[in-house]
Amino acid sequence: MSDGTPEMSRGATRWLVLLLLSLIMFSNYYLYDCFSTLKGTLQTEIGATSTEWGLVRSCYSVPNIFLFMTLIGGVFLDRFGIRRTGFFFTLLCVLGGILTAYGVSGVFRGGGPGYAVMSSFLPGISPELKMMMLGRLLFGLGAETQLVMLSKTVAKWFMGKELALAFGLKLGFARAGSALGMSMSPRVAESHGFSTALWLGAVLMMSGLVLFVIYALVDYRDEKQRGEGDTAKLADDETFHIKDLLTLLQNRSFLLIVMLCASFYAVIFPFQDYLADLLKHAYGYSEVAAGDLTSLIPWGAVVFTVVFGALIDKKGRRATLMIGGASLLVAACIGFAVVFPVPWALVPLFGVAFSLVPAAMWPAVAMIVGVKRLGTAYGLMYWLQNLCWWGMTLLAGWVLDRSNPTVTAETLKAGTGAYDYTATMLVFTALGVVAVLFAIGLKLADRGPDSHGLELPSAEAAALNEAKRGEA
Repeated sequence: MSDGTPEMSRGATRWLVLLLLSLIMFSNYYLYDCFSTLKGTLQTEIGATSTEWGLVRSCYSVPNIFLFMTLIGGVFLDRFGIRRTGFFFTLLCVLGGILTAYGVSGVFRGGGPGYAVMSSFLPGISPELKMMMLGRLLFGLGAETQLVMLSKTVAKWFMGKELALAFGLKLGFARAGSALGMSMSPRVAESHGFSTALWLGAVLMMSGLVLFVIYALVDYRDEKQRGEGDTAKLADDETFHIKDLLTLLQNRSFLLIVMLCASFYAVIFPFQDYLADLLKHAYGYSEVAAGDLTSLIPWGAVVFTVVFGALIDKKGRRATLMIGGASLLVAACIGFAVVFPVPWALVPLFGVAFSLVPAAMWPAVAMIVGVKRLGTAYGLMYWLQNLCWWGMTLLAGWVLDRSNPTVTAETLKAGTGAYDYTATMLVFTALGVVAVLFAIGLKLADRGPDSHGLELPSAEAAALNEAKRGEA
């Protein structure tokens, strides 16, 4: 495998590969977000507080932060290859989805397997919440490394002039998964119960595992036709070494992208978790209507990520678009902080921001780093992203509870409690400003002889970086 490997793009096969990878991404994001618009349902059924809601949500990030699993998973990916690493971590996603749904099932709540164990410790937290936390932990253990794997695989097959478009299509499917998860879950929960809504996500993740097996067979067949060995067994000069991580940490442009990624997603994902609840309490939306409006963020990203990806391939301007996307995020947060009277006018700002920054950022990393260290690079990005995302999710729940001391599980159940989200939204706004500053720093850093061509079209940027790595 050569660094950049444009020869890996082979006709119709690469588009089949992209479809398989995109559907796997869809199942991952559906499973994550099918839970995000059910905060009110969880609180009324189990009596959880906003802090406990944030705790369950944040369990997703725990293994990736404290066990460094995204970074370790990225190293495994570079060391052992896509097929082995991908299957193992996708299987963990499936197990996590099953345990999360099982935690609120009638079987478990009726004293089924595991109930006694979950009742034997931490009496202040219900057995249902503890089982769900375990499920979310396992899902997070697999999901973030799976995303690293999917990103590296797209780069492997599409490095060159179509890289941003390929990433845009993959991210578009991801946003579609998020949108359907957000909008479908309240409806399924309302019609068939909370547990059924979560089981649907688990079943979709099982289908993702089947799709990955199909991809692995396609990839194996492709290698055999080309007379290559297993990509899990790389040449010594193409395998990961610890010095590769040190090299990454010395790359100023890469570090700025990492910090932008962490601060940007630490606003986007926690905000999505709380938006449906904000719409209910600040604007009087129903659970279903709030889920529908929240889902417009990823639905908008489905279209615009692909459009921006194609535009970036032709025109470049990656750093400029990152500045613009982060600025739109700040504007939307400020609007919700002051309770802008037309909430549906703010949601599209999030959708465009959610498209601009990822469409420019993820393929830019592949250009700066190259295939050899790409798994490790994405792993490091996802690790810091999870750290900030986890911390912000907990902080947002804590700020919400502290700024609304009269709102309790009892008042919510009685319909007399209403959250004021002003303080929480101001916290999101502050972090969004930090993201803008990192994006500006990235544009300033990408100048002169150290430039990676972030403002150039994809073909020119790829040629520039390939030449620089050849000289090195």
